[in-house]
Amino acid sequence: MGDEPTGNLDSKNTNIVFDIFRELATEQNISLIVITHDDDFAHKNDRIIKLEDGRIV
Repeated sequence: MGDEPTGNLDSKNTNIVFDIFRELATEQNISLIVITHDDDFAHKNDRIIKLEDGRIV
């Protein structure tokens, strides 16, 4: 689970973190839950669940 794991990173390090997460998920056969406001980071993932005013939209 990650809450804004790339919030203070530049794009190069954001990509490194994403690659690490993807590798962990694949190798360990696990799901990751990542909360982010970074649309680019979000759209690289398999599934996006959006919240608006505390509700899933």
